[in-house]
Amino acid sequence: MDTASDNQSATVQDVVEVWTDGGCRPNPGPGGWGVLLRFKGTEKELSGGELETTNNRMELTAAAEALEALKRPCTVRLHTDSEYVRNGITRWHTGWVRRNWRNASGDPVANMDLWRRLLDAAKQHDVSWHWVKGHSGVPENERVDELATEARKRMEETL
Repeated sequence: MDTASDNQSATVQDVVEVWTDGGCRPNPGPGGWGVLLRFKGTEKELSGGELETTNNRMELTAAAEALEALKRPCTVRLHTDSEYVRNGITRWHTGWVRRNWRNASGDPVANMDLWRRLLDAAKQHDVSWHWVKGHSGVPENERVDELATEARKRMEETL
């Protein structure tokens, strides 16, 4: 998505609105992710999947794919129904990095590859992270859920 922001005082029109979702069935199993990007009235949808994955990996992939799709630094309002993604990016990751990618128990952080990918993508932008309750009637969240489900089903068809 071709967007720009001067990162000084972004108006509502200068903000890229992003919704992401991911999931798989069973967990682990075939999975899919979906993204909706909206900027100044223009929307773009992205989706993809993997044959063997987890819900959390698909949620992380959706967020990373969304931010990587932006062609230049932007002000982004990212909406996710994953508390794992929101808490990881806003609360937990600083401790993980400080502990050399170990969690509070001293174990390696799960999905470290995707967390690093997401952090690298987020560094390029001014991102605010917003949690939205899943399956609560928010049209954009329902749409990315549909995209993720369709992508998962495409993966199942290849088995």
